Amino acid sequence: MRRVYNPNARLMAEMIQADWAKIGVKANIVSYEWGEYLKLKRAHAGEHDAMLIGWTGDNGDPDNWLGTLLGCDAVKGNNFSKWCYKPFDDLVVKGRSMTDVAQRTKFYTDAQQIFGQQLPFSPIAHSTVYQPVSKKVTGMKIESLGYVRFDGVGMQ
Repeated sequence: MRRVYNPNARLMAEMIQADWAKIGVKANIVSYEWGEYLKLKRAHAGEHDAMLIGWTGDNGDPDNWLGTLLGCDAVKGNNFSKWCYKPFDDLVVKGRSMTDVAQRTKFYTDAQQIFGQQLPFSPIAHSTVYQPVSKKVTGMKIESLGYVRFDGVGMQ
């Protein structure tokens, strides 16, 4: 499926395949229709040795990435790597329970350092979405999922 962070998944898979071949790893690319890809039989059951999957956080909170994609509670959900590492998970759970921004930042920063050391998956791409708008338009917002919101939009 085409996404802003990965507009051509087939090409990305071919590039990874070529890089892996340079170090002697042979990879066969298999593609499925999106619904089939996400069926428990495939992605959730770990039928794959490696897979491309993306994520767009929808609320701006660090837990929406760290907990949702890497937390132990998410192993049967969006944690497709099936990685559950208690020291990491403890930090994420503590960060989730804090309201103090400095404390949360410390827990999530420490969790990210563990992620960087353990690397249960390899982040590949990040995108920035731009929306050209006339200077006459005021109050235009783009939601984190790419939707354009028109409430509060006006013209000068």
